[in-house]
Amino acid sequence: MPTNEVVQLGNLPSTMQAIVLEQPNEDMNLSQIKLPLPQCDENEILIKVESVGLNPLDAQFAKTGFCKWEYPHALGLDAVGTVVQANKGLFPSIGDRVMWHSSLAQQGVLSEYTKVANYAVSLVPKDITSNTAATIPCSGMSALIALEKTQVSEGDTVFIEAGAGAVGQFAIQFAKQRGADVFTTASKQNHKLVKKLGADEVFDARDKKLCEKIRAVLGPQGFDAVIDTIGGEATARNIELMQFCGRIACLKTLPTFEPELMFRKAPNISVVSLGGAWLANSLCAQQRMSFMNKLLLENVANGNISVPEIFAINFDEKSVSAALRRQLNGGFTGKQIVEIT
Repeated sequence: MPTNEVVQLGNLPSTMQAIVLEQPNEDMNLSQIKLPLPQCDENEILIKVESVGLNPLDAQFAKTGFCKWEYPHALGLDAVGTVVQANKGLFPSIGDRVMWHSSLAQQGVLSEYTKVANYAVSLVPKDITSNTAATIPCSGMSALIALEKTQVSEGDTVFIEAGAGAVGQFAIQFAKQRGADVFTTASKQNHKLVKKLGADEVFDARDKKLCEKIRAVLGPQGFDAVIDTIGGEATARNIELMQFCGRIACLKTLPTFEPELMFRKAPNISVVSLGGAWLANSLCAQQRMSFMNKLLLENVANGNISVPEIFAINFDEKSVSAALRRQLNGGFTGKQIVEIT
């Protein structure tokens, strides 16, 4: 069987710098080490990474680890970079700039180079910076999938938890595109931000009378749909705020529900899991992520959707460790992007 011809952009090194987790730890302390350059399989492309978007999931797994990981493990799931090596004729081409959400089970993208299946990436338009594109994959796709699973359409009332968070910001804008009435929560200093994004009603996330105030505005009918980004006790509270047979998309692990609540509300519960596309080895789901990312990029390029505020992070272990700690401290409304030069 003939060997496929490999083409590459310039001379490539044999090793690379990477930010890794030596072992899970409560302080989320990372290390910077040298690793061998990844070796690509037939349908994989080698990418020189330019920008990596950090997510709360990265911070959580820095503390707990993940059952599929071997250590040291490079963190990071969302990346933008330039294709520097691929089999001849494989799309995308050498020199193309691409964006993707990588496999949770494999090495992450906080490294100078990484590899990814060619069908899982999306081309980045020339007028979108790498930092801007890196804000999109996890948060943008989670918002889109949640809206699809809850079938949000014109005239629906939808409750979006944590509207100032990255997922919330994308979800508010896309829900308004669909003609929904959007209710959301945010800290008081972020009310102006979520209103600007399109939220119709904003409530203080820490208000002890949150449910009573929502019902005073919404009325007795309850929400048609909920996008639950918080999880835990908030999930049961959100189901309580829904109409009978309402729809809820959960981005966190489901809690244990009281049987009475389930019988009384009969909620349609969906789970949003980007990592599942890789863990289930679903080629269709992986390709679909590239289609969704293309849609997200087009909306950003056309000015229909704005991305969260960007905070640039240096590519070193101390800066990234500190950035991950900020992800879980609460009150963070922008997107931290690690710049890899």
